[in-house]
Amino acid sequence: MFDTMTGTKIIGGLCGTLLVFLLGNWAADVLYDTSAGGHGGEEHARGYVIDTGADEGAAAEPEPEMSFEEVFASADAGRGERVFNKCRACHKVDGTNGTGPHLDGVVGREVGSVGDFSYSGALKENFDVWTPENLQAFLEDPRNSASGTKMSFAGLDDIEDRANVIAYLQSVSE
Repeated sequence: MFDTMTGTKIIGGLCGTLLVFLLGNWAADVLYDTSAGGHGGEEHARGYVIDTGADEGAAAEPEPEMSFEEVFASADAGRGERVFNKCRACHKVDGTNGTGPHLDGVVGREVGSVGDFSYSGALKENFDVWTPENLQAFLEDPRNSASGTKMSFAGLDDIEDRANVIAYLQSVSE
């Protein structure tokens, strides 16, 4: 079965493996210093510091936010069509309803007036007509501007995106 030489080989192999792991651990400690200080207690600076100029511009005044009317005056329907791709999962502009009502002719239309679509009462409680200003308020935060709405979309954060989408919807209505 086992003779003395076989047992000695097995024990020697295990000791050799242990020695390799201990030497590997020691080498890693030497190569990769993980202590807070370096040699002699001095701090090591790792990486490069990139000056972004944030300290210099901290005293500068923030840009005044433009009103929706100013942004809407220079809105781009082409960009609005690209942003509208977020809406295409539920809305269409060809006159047929999807998960949401069709948006063909929505600008200037009475709220909740698509006959073959079941609206929540929340929209009519908050808006009368889909003016660009009402659409802007609704697209910014649908859940808070019409609490109880069925629309689960979180909204468009950027005022330019909202203005561009409304310009696009207005252009497909004409």
